[in-house]
This record gives sequence, C-alpha cells and structure tokens, in this order.
Amino acid sequence: MNAYRTSLGLNPVKYNPTVSTLSQDWSNNIASRQVIEHRPNFWTDPRALNPNNGAGEIIAVRWDRNAAQLVEWWKSSPAHDALLRDPRFNVIGVGITFTDGNYQTTPNSYTMWGVVNLFGYTTLPAGTVNSPGAGTAPPQLPPPSVCDPIAKHQPPTLDLSAAAIRSTGDLVAVDPSGNLRDYPALGNGTFGPARTVGSGFAGAKEVMTTDWDRDGVIDVIVQMLDGRLLLYPGVVSGGFKAPVTLGSSGWQGMTMAVGTWCGNNRLPQILATDSTGALYLYRNLGLTALVGRTQVGSGVSAIRLSMVDYDADGFQDLLAVEANGNLRLYRGSGLTTPKAEARLVVGTGWTDYSGLRSLKGVTGLNSTGVAGLLSNGTIEYWDLTGGRLTTPSIPISGLGGLKLAQ
Repeated sequence: MNAYRTSLGLNPVKYNPTVSTLSQDWSNNIASRQVIEHRPNFWTDPRALNPNNGAGEIIAVRWDRNAAQLVEWWKSSPAHDALLRDPRFNVIGVGITFTDGNYQTTPNSYTMWGVVNLFGYTTLPAGTVNSPGAGTAPPQLPPPSVCDPIAKHQPPTLDLSAAAIRSTGDLVAVDPSGNLRDYPALGNGTFGPARTVGSGFAGAKEVMTTDWDRDGVIDVIVQMLDGRLLLYPGVVSGGFKAPVTLGSSGWQGMTMAVGTWCGNNRLPQILATDSTGALYLYRNLGLTALVGRTQVGSGVSAIRLSMVDYDADGFQDLLAVEANGNLRLYRGSGLTTPKAEARLVVGTGWTDYSGLRSLKGVTGLNSTGVAGLLSNGTIEYWDLTGGRLTTPSIPISGLGGLKLAQ
C-alpha cells in the first residue's frame, strides 16, 4: 500500500496497533457472520483514537489467502482507490481473518477477509510506528477476558434441509405436549407450515436455539423448570443428540438470552440476570458444563431478555422487557460489558408478548429482526435492518398455547 502511495507522490501511512485492534475485530466479526458490510460510525470507536482529518474503511475478501491481491483489488475499484490515494490519511489499522472456507468444497465461503481503517490526525496518536513490529516494544496483547474463545474456526457450510432447524430465521416453539415445532422461514417474510422435530420438552421454562458448538448445525438449549440447563446438539441428518448438561441446578431463577455477545468470539455466549438485577456473562466451553461466570452489569430489571443487533452496527445488543412493559435497550460493542450510556426505552407494552425471538434472514439475505408472540397466537415481526423498531408485520398466526423459543 505504501509503495503505491509513494509512487503517486503521497506520504506513506504509518501503523498503529490500537487502531489495528479495531480493524481486526471487525474483520473477525464479518468473517464469522459471512457478511460483507461496513461498520457504521467506526471512527467514533475509542480505538480509533479521535481522528480529526478524515476516516475511511476498505474491505475485501478472497477465495485464496494472498493478502497482496487484496490491495490490487482495492486499486482496481475507483471508490476504494480514492481512499488509498487520500492525502489526508497518515495512520492505518489492518485486520486479516482466515477461515476454513475452501473454493472447491465450500464455494460460498471465502478463505480470507481483510479490513483496513485509514485515519487522518493532526498529531499522530501514541504508539504509531512506521510498520508492524517497528516499535521499540511489541504491541501489548489485551488482558485475558471472559470473551476470549476456546478455539477459532469457521463452521462448515452444510446442507440443513434435513436438519431439525433449517435456518436462523425459523420460528421454533414448544407445544403443551412438549413437542418441538419448527416453522421454516421462506426468506420473503413468511413461514412454512409447522414440522414436529423433537419431543420431551414439557419441563422447559425457556427454549433457545443457537449453533452452540459451531459445527454448522443449529442446537437447542433448554432452561428447565427444575433448575437444569441442557444442550441438545443438532444433527445434520435430523433430530438431536443426547442432551449435555451445561448447568445442573439453579437456572430456574435466571432470565437469560443466548447469542454472540463478544465480538472476538464466534462461539455463542449466555447473558443472564438474577433476581437482584445483576447481569452475568457465561463463557462457552463447548460440549461440557459451564464453569463460573463474570458480572458485566447491574440494575437490569427484566422478566424477559432477547439478544439481537438492534442498532445494525454489527454487534449484539440486549433487549430487556421490564415488569411495567417497557422495552429497554442495552447496546453492545463486542466487549464484555454493555456500552456505558443512558439505557433508552425503545418500546412500551411489551408484556403483551409471551416470548421474543431474534431472527436472521426472514425478509431477505442477512436481514435481522425480532419476533413476538401474542396471547392470541399471532406473531408480530419487526425488521431491524434500519437499526430501530418500526411497524411490525404479522407473518403467521395460530401459535396460541405455544412457548416461543428465543
């Protein structure tokens, strides 16, 4: 990149390891979601170090792992090339993420994702060096965190047409007999007829779906009324494996949600509140019992939680339904704790809904939204692609008496 700028008579850009953590986090984020998109307002992130003379972001992906060719592609694109040529920029951050995609076997998965953030500063921020590794001391790794993954890998791209739950857009619910029903998302804002995909869930307080072990198949987590927390690993050919006990007791009094709260961790995590309003983050250790928890907040008064990217910034947020019906927003930033800001009430009357479910791909590829189940069996769905609640649609009815899974 600097050779190209120098050939144009421009000053070379310098490297800042703090800015690069911003770039790397976003590269990991989009690679884990298999989505090519820019991060809104990235220049406001504290790791951007307050640029005052311009900001830019360029992204590219490749089937192979030739990072130099990312730059060549940027040069061939007029919009990206304009950022490479911008004389205001003097500092960059670089993020590269390699995934398990393979062109021959998984043609829909790229193997390399690249993000470069370019900033202009009147005064270079502390830690800026000419190139990676050129400082007097190596960049300091962040301290260990509950967000750190136990492993990093991209799940395989599987055909889920025979699986119990076929997509993250499906509606899933438990009927009074304890049968698990799946209503497949059709991709156009509607759902197909119910399929019975499991049984034995009559003792559930809450049911949640997620790819807990990142094997490419959607699993079911069940919060039992007797206090156990059970994981039913999904099988690509249909059904579920024998349950794994994630927690043996004490879970009946928790209000919980499951999702990828941590921006640097592709494994889902659990956020849960207790009766005092303390908010805890539970680290995903795979197909084994949870060990310990980390308090990441307090004063979260909730009778129901849902984890979803409400503001469309690429990071999961927490929606809390309070006893008075207020829907309160706790925005996430990919870090352990919610953002330190005023907690906005983004809705009222939400005790009308007996369950909430965050969904992806309901109204189109990569769309995000949340569904609520009314007592009359009607599902209302809010598309959150615009980063806020709007008028809901009613894509399906007839779910009266069912328990909607998260």
